[in-house]
Amino acid sequence: MSGLIHKARSGGIFCCLVFFVFGMTSLYLRYLTSFIPTHNLPVASEGKLRQNINLDNTLNFGARPGVPTYTSWKAPIIWEGMFDPNLYDQRHIQLQSSVALTVFAVGRYLDAYLKNFLTSAEQHFMLGLPVTYYVFTDLPEKLPNIELAPQRSLKVIQVEKHSRWQDISMMRMKTISETIESEIRHSANYVFCFDVDQEFKGRFGSEALGDSVALLHAHFYKLPKHRFTYDRNPKSKAFMKTGDFYYHAAIFGGLWEKVKNMVDACYLSIIEDKLNDVEALWHDESHLNKYFWLHKPSKLLSPEYCWDQSIADKRDINITRLIWAPKHYDTLRTP
Repeated sequence: MSGLIHKARSGGIFCCLVFFVFGMTSLYLRYLTSFIPTHNLPVASEGKLRQNINLDNTLNFGARPGVPTYTSWKAPIIWEGMFDPNLYDQRHIQLQSSVALTVFAVGRYLDAYLKNFLTSAEQHFMLGLPVTYYVFTDLPEKLPNIELAPQRSLKVIQVEKHSRWQDISMMRMKTISETIESEIRHSANYVFCFDVDQEFKGRFGSEALGDSVALLHAHFYKLPKHRFTYDRNPKSKAFMKTGDFYYHAAIFGGLWEKVKNMVDACYLSIIEDKLNDVEALWHDESHLNKYFWLHKPSKLLSPEYCWDQSIADKRDINITRLIWAPKHYDTLRTP
């Protein structure tokens, strides 16, 4: 018996020594890494970000009891008060996250909206991170002169002007895919796609970054599902009987790989509809809703991130980060 006790004590001492050495080694490695400058870190992928810290685990889902803060598949819905902006910004800066913003300013939309969109983006969009604006226009010579902050740049890509605004809206999916493949994938982690007839009013920051990001439509987020304006035509690839939410195509984004998959799928569905002489009810937005029904987004942005000021009930909106610009469809959409 005494021999067994002696062996047990010896084994216990050995285990303690192992844990002690392992612990000291870990502390020493952490000490050494504290001297590594963060500006020398490689550009982060979403996988590397998760290895360091899953920022969405820091969200306070109980901060907004009056609104849904997560989905049935546990994706967060981002509202003011749920997140620590400094924590998100510091981690994304440390990991050198970078963002590409795409926006189409075709025809009269360029004069009407682009300058205000870009100027306000410089004040509020992803501040502290490298941002490249990709402006798609048929009138590159008319681009406004915008003063950009350090680490921010602008690229102009000339596109064809289609005779119908619906075609401009739908064909942007193809153009975004081609630009991701030729340029964006080599220089940015994330892509955000915007409509131009909007204006930034408050922080639109790194808390919005994620694998695949969808936006709750301001006019539908409180309505029952039977009132969502999905495409109900069974002949269309965008056809939906039901869904989770109604998403607004004015903003969508995510990792460049995810966004490319998204726009490729929508473009193929649009082309198939065209071959069958079908057009979805709300064009690319209908196809985007179908995509997010089949491929759930990993993060949802609340209507704070794209608010229509004509909506009377603003009780849920503690801050407006982006607003709809005044619409002048009668003049902007005429040939």
